[in-house]
Amino acid sequence: MELPPVTPASPKDSGVRGELTHDRFVGSRDLTHWYSPIGRLLAQLTRRLSARLGPHGALILTLAFGMAIVVLLSAAAAQVYDAVTDSDGVAGLDKPLLAAMMSARSPWFDAIVTAYTDIAGPIGMPIIAVGAIVILAARRRSWTPVILIAAAGTGSLLMTIAGKDLIGRDRPPLADAVPPYEYSPSFPSGHTLNAVVIAGIIAYLLILRQKTARARVTTIAVATLFALSIGLSRVYLGHHWFTDVLAGWMLGAAWLAIVITAHRLYLTTRRRPSEHQQPEHEQPVHEKPDDLEHTT
Repeated sequence: MELPPVTPASPKDSGVRGELTHDRFVGSRDLTHWYSPIGRLLAQLTRRLSARLGPHGALILTLAFGMAIVVLLSAAAAQVYDAVTDSDGVAGLDKPLLAAMMSARSPWFDAIVTAYTDIAGPIGMPIIAVGAIVILAARRRSWTPVILIAAAGTGSLLMTIAGKDLIGRDRPPLADAVPPYEYSPSFPSGHTLNAVVIAGIIAYLLILRQKTARARVTTIAVATLFALSIGLSRVYLGHHWFTDVLAGWMLGAAWLAIVITAHRLYLTTRRRPSEHQQPEHEQPVHEKPDDLEHTT
């Protein structure tokens, strides 16, 4: 059956105009309104970068800087992991949780969980990411979804590689795992990281255009449930220890927050010039712009 073609949005909903009309607001919250001094300082620095590199250039540079931060976060997480395992803290949950998961296994459920966890694997998740890029970019006539999703996935990959190389932790014994077996280092869980970051950034881009609170809550709930269940599936199958999954959740959430912040800074640089002249704490929060700048 032939799929219907993707219908682009109307001119007012596409490109820069669409971004400033819709993506700038989540409900009544203006994402370009910065309440903290640090936020306002970041906004000022990003405007200066944008004046030199253009808004998309500033976005890419901001994300590149963020990637450096998350690689350092992976290194820090590795050090924290060493400290935790030395004191047998959170790692004390690893073996009991694996034993509990093993007691719940059955052949038919093992097959279902194996198929489900592959969605967030090295084949399934890139397919989802590329599909989202194509649909959102075509629909919105914008490079922003391409940059955000690609950067989110790249950062997730770099964090996974950095963590595995620094720790080199062994996976649970093969006797306790469900085939097919995996042999790469265990910490952190790459499937979990991918699930948090890719599902999270797609959900974020979707809620920017959703009109009702119910739709936004549903989208967030589905993405959260997906990320949590993928992580738990890794423990159920015996492919990761619980602390590997916990690190994937935490590192993924941190990187996702950085990507969203970078997008908010990008939207800030796209606002009409008259709004930049007002102090951040005096700018209106609830009004959508009607005199949009048409820079590209």
